[in-house]
Amino acid sequence: MSDTAAFVPLLLDWFAASRRDLPWRRDYDPYAVWVSEIMAQQTQMDRVVPYFTRFMARFPNVAALARADENDVLKAWEGLGYYSRARNLLAAARILAAKHQGTLPAAYEAILALPGIGAYTAGAVASIAFGLDAVAVDANVMRVLARVCDIDVPVKEPAGKARVTELARELLPTGRAREYNQALMELGALVCRPKNPDCAACPVAAVCQARHLGIVADRPVLSKTPDITPLLVATGVLAHAGRVFIQKRLPVGAWGNMWEFPGGRIEAGETPEAAIVREFAEETAFTVEASAKLAVIRHGYTTYRVTLHCYLLRLPDSYDPCITPVPTLTAAQESLWLRPDALARYAFPAGHRKLIDQLAGSLWLA
Repeated sequence: MSDTAAFVPLLLDWFAASRRDLPWRRDYDPYAVWVSEIMAQQTQMDRVVPYFTRFMARFPNVAALARADENDVLKAWEGLGYYSRARNLLAAARILAAKHQGTLPAAYEAILALPGIGAYTAGAVASIAFGLDAVAVDANVMRVLARVCDIDVPVKEPAGKARVTELARELLPTGRAREYNQALMELGALVCRPKNPDCAACPVAAVCQARHLGIVADRPVLSKTPDITPLLVATGVLAHAGRVFIQKRLPVGAWGNMWEFPGGRIEAGETPEAAIVREFAEETAFTVEASAKLAVIRHGYTTYRVTLHCYLLRLPDSYDPCITPVPTLTAAQESLWLRPDALARYAFPAGHRKLIDQLAGSLWLA
């Protein structure tokens, strides 16, 4: 880097003049900062704001969150994805209520020990909420420092990440970690973007080695992109006597403890309609018939691209319409028969929520 001494002052001056007005920045309440950072894991900050506002209105402090039912927390989180974050947030709140008088500890190691918190989040909370001299290295910070300092190794691999982290520590101005960490992240989010970076508007362009060398597009060096795996899945909305059947997933996996319509992968050589009949038999012991195809929902997450074939199902005439059938659950912990308008109160994975939204207001139970 041509002028290390100039980088941090330029960065901090820009942040002071240009930072976004985000709700948790107004008083840096530790609980608010913590919630915002958990929400911002794998989610863009601008998208976080409306979820944060609603979540804080529902659970305004650690005590309120610690007392909450998990389904209520998952419902408040619905749409943000990566639901393990919400479950970890709830688990951590209960630890704070039991062991820390309902407050976040003002120490990096104690924050790091909480469920769902890694090195980045611990550094962000420690520095932003408490002003501690800790670094917070996320993808934005990696990209900014890789470009400014011409880091020529993959930044998400151990050696590259260690190099970026050490550089972030070297540059950290004592006593100003709150502004420094936020400024790095803000610059990466707004100006030093992954694609189409706005170098002309960059406050540190004069000291950026990648710009000087004409290799901005080549920094950061990336690891090999993982392959995207297509998944074909069938799901069914079983309607009976004006109600629909849902089940609660087991408390494991990405969508543990969330509600769903039963279903599963379509096997080789199997039609989607045959798959959902088979899945219902396996998961509930219900014999079902597909009466209509409702939709084809497409949804991508991590390294998967899901195509969800959705069917309206009915029970054969041999089932008594005056008796609510009882399933034999093999892939879930609980089940309910609900009026369709009650589905909004339960937390569903994104693909199933898309289906519910698409069907809202239709006469699909007729």
